[in-house]
Parts: sequence; C-alpha cells; structure tokens
Amino acid sequence: MANRKTSEEAPAEAPKQYDNSKWSIPSKRAKLYATERKQKIHAAGRKKGQPLTDYEAGMRSAYLQCQHDHAGLWKYRKALELGYSKSEAKKMSKQPWDKDTPPKKKKSA
Repeated sequence: MANRKTSEEAPAEAPKQYDNSKWSIPSKRAKLYATERKQKIHAAGRKKGQPLTDYEAGMRSAYLQCQHDHAGLWKYRKALELGYSKSEAKKMSKQPWDKDTPPKKKKSA
C-alpha cells in the first residue's frame, strides 16, 4: 500500500510541449532581420514596434553575416565540384549566382 497516492498529492504536470512557432525558415528570418535593422524597430513578436537596442541590432547583424558566410561556403564547394580551381571557386563564391542557372561545369582540358 506504499505505492498508493493519497488525496493530498498533487497530480503530475504534463510535460511541456515543444513550441516551434517562434522558428522560421532562415531566409525569411534573414529578410525580417534586414528590415528590422534598416528601420531600427522590432517588426514581429512581443516587442513589435519598440526600438532595437544596440545589442539586438548587433545580434541581427551577426545572424545576417552568418547567412552570407554559409552561402559563400556552399557556392565555393559547388564550384569545386563542378571542376573549377580553388582560386576560381573563391572568386565565384563572392559573387551572386542566378538560382535557375548555376555555373556550367568547366570543360576538361
């Protein structure tokens, strides 16, 4: 009878469910952050309409820089896969690519 619950015990709380509503697609988040930094005002969430602090603006800037770096690394690796040299791939990674027409595979010599 030691296992029985007494009426004085509180019922166990249900585990909290993971709420992913605050997460968004990285490209959409980057666009939102860029807009917020330009306007210097929160565009969404509980602080909507309030001015960005220097810290918050810096965090958005770091996020945007990270997005840019990852895109450059992807382009660099893709160019290497297509047969470009390291120096050519480096140049290509710093320039915009058209979504529909990635660079053509380099012809073998």
